[in-house]
Amino acid sequence: MKHLLRLLLFAALALCVSSAMAQIQITPLADQKPAKSTPLNGHEFAAADAETWLDGMVSPAMQRDGIASAVVVVVKDGKVLLAKGYGYADPAMQKPVDPATTLFHVGSLSKLFTWTAVMQLVEQGKLDLDADVNGYLDFAIPPREGKPVTLRELMTHTAGFDAVTKHLSISEPEAASNEAWFETWVKQSLPPRVYAPGDVAAYSDYGAALAGYIVQRVSGQPFDDYIEQHILQPLGMRHASFRQPLPEPLAADLVRGDDGEPLPFDIRAAAPADGLTISGQDMARFMIAHLQNGRYGDAQLLRADTTQQMHDLRYYSVRSLMPIALGFYHMDRNGQDIIGQAGDQPLFYSELVLLPQAGAGLFVVIHGTDDGGLRRQLLDGFVDRYFPALPHVAEPTLASAREHGALLVGRYLSSRNSRSNFLSALNLFQQPKIDMLADGTLVTPGFRDPAGQPRHWREVKPFVWLDDASGEHLGVLFEQGVLRWVSIDELAPITVFMPVTFWQSAAWNLSLQSAALLVFLFTVIAWPVVALMQRIGDKPATLSSSAKRWYYCSRIVAILYLLFALGWWQALNHVPGPPSDGILRLIQGIGVLATIGIVAVIVNVLYAWREPAGWWRKAGSALLLLACLVWVWVTFSLHLLSVHLNY
Repeated sequence: MKHLLRLLLFAALALCVSSAMAQIQITPLADQKPAKSTPLNGHEFAAADAETWLDGMVSPAMQRDGIASAVVVVVKDGKVLLAKGYGYADPAMQKPVDPATTLFHVGSLSKLFTWTAVMQLVEQGKLDLDADVNGYLDFAIPPREGKPVTLRELMTHTAGFDAVTKHLSISEPEAASNEAWFETWVKQSLPPRVYAPGDVAAYSDYGAALAGYIVQRVSGQPFDDYIEQHILQPLGMRHASFRQPLPEPLAADLVRGDDGEPLPFDIRAAAPADGLTISGQDMARFMIAHLQNGRYGDAQLLRADTTQQMHDLRYYSVRSLMPIALGFYHMDRNGQDIIGQAGDQPLFYSELVLLPQAGAGLFVVIHGTDDGGLRRQLLDGFVDRYFPALPHVAEPTLASAREHGALLVGRYLSSRNSRSNFLSALNLFQQPKIDMLADGTLVTPGFRDPAGQPRHWREVKPFVWLDDASGEHLGVLFEQGVLRWVSIDELAPITVFMPVTFWQSAAWNLSLQSAALLVFLFTVIAWPVVALMQRIGDKPATLSSSAKRWYYCSRIVAILYLLFALGWWQALNHVPGPPSDGILRLIQGIGVLATIGIVAVIVNVLYAWREPAGWWRKAGSALLLLACLVWVWVTFSLHLLSVHLNY
């Protein structure tokens, strides 16, 4: 009986446990969508939001600023988030812009492909970033201060080359079809090095073209072929080309003018610097490859370490401002590392930016007479919308603002301006000023905001000034207590501004030159007037025959200087078009005669002061001599009689 009771008890207990266990069940939750990551105060980074935002930015700008057409591409996490065309690829046919096929010139964005090609050969061991490039060339680049040019300096725009503009674009398609044409241009257009290597940031199209020529030499392939086989084809870029003019059928996809006619194809001599024509979707492939450590799909454009080497280098022209990477330059905003490039070409304005930390990128290209500041607005708006800055306390103005600001007041000259040839004459008209208000605020009429207004800067750190309207900074480089240059965030990676020395200053140079020209003009006008008055008054000139001869010669010198000045004015302003070497030599010949003619002016002064003559003749002869001496200074200080005609 006891055993039976025990069995019943165990059975009841087992039944209770079993029942309890049956009620305790673990049911897994249904799969949830991954959480969307949206930065603090930022918008959802999605295609629908991006399209709404872009439409609100681009469409009004097209109507306001006369933009004919545009393409905007946004990439995120290895994919195209949005690619959209605006306007018409062919207005006459009402054919809309297709971001996949419509082609645009993108100017200096071409350099990013050239730098990528250089790095491909670097990782193969065929190029060394720090070696003398003469080892890769079939012509010699002279050293500067005993130092050669390196590829690293070419990629950071610090090789020290003077600006070069001659024959950068041509209109004869048959010239571009000659494979030796590019090689000939690189060799014949070698500019002098006006800065110490690795020192001054001075944006150089020639430097990028030289890098492209090195790619051609080392690879054993024409530059166009190399880019196609090693960048475009691996990435599946079928609507992109460096070839000039474009081959068929790509030429049919190039955006057209308002009348539906093909635009004149601007053939670029420095093709590796600015010869690329591309569609928005194809540019997206290139962007994604750089954002994904050199990989796009199954194609490995660069190794991950090579890509990081390009993106991570930081070379500063001013430590407190934006640096340049290897080829890409920084456009950092809102705590985001942003690298990219802008491109300007007649009728085309482009910009490409990458945010490596966020795996995102933006590309825009605009066709029109001007971009109306749209590129800058899109970059700022894109970052502010999807990667807004964290809240921060406004930085107060330093008490040292007036003391430090006073050191910067004056005129400046861009490192990108010509220094070694006659184009240096334009430097007199391109000297941005820095002024200071009573409260220590700096005003820069030369560094204008996107609306074209002078910027105002207040010192927020020692020798660092902030423009509150744009968030840009102005900074300076002092060495041994001497101000070497200033720059601003937007330009610091590629351009600095050096204080104008007294002898370069337009403040007195232009006034003195103008006064001298007025003396020449008055001398020439007065010559027949005085002769006519003497004839009417029946008062023959009292000059001796020798004095009369030198008097006439001095007037001819005044005419020569007027012709010399007029010739250079037309040449520098391209009236009616870029001057030929023959025209330049003719202008220089007039200048040589005028310079030699100063001897006649000096002799005329001696006769005027030695022979009996009125005060007017004495004063006039002396003023003419002073005017001639002014123009001797102008002629040689501005290289107007330079032997070489590279510019």
